[in-house]
Amino acid sequence: MITIDITLAEAPYDQVKHQIAEQVRNGELRPGDKLPPVRRLAADLGLAPNTVARAYRELEISGLLDTRGRSGTFVSGDNTSRAARMAAAEYVASARALGLSPGETLALVERALGIIEP
Repeated sequence: MITIDITLAEAPYDQVKHQIAEQVRNGELRPGDKLPPVRRLAADLGLAPNTVARAYRELEISGLLDTRGRSGTFVSGDNTSRAARMAAAEYVASARALGLSPGETLALVERALGIIEP
């Protein structure tokens, strides 16, 4: 639940941003939770869509949110989760560039983790 207090000196996008960040910190929003679409949240709060979009964008830059195109915006958790996803994506891109199949790529990860014997 997000509320906007027009009597505050804090800009509405900052209020949205801070309230979402606080909900992530206190566990009310957890990694993987989907946030409402920008337009719907903006309409619910009586704000312009660009105001909510700015808050989402800044939270994404800080690593708290992850926007997945048409799938929506999700809580990404902490920076460790984000860094791990980025590392995995970079590994997959490298494996593809080397011409490895998905099976070969997974087998290398399993070997590195000690799940299967070398």
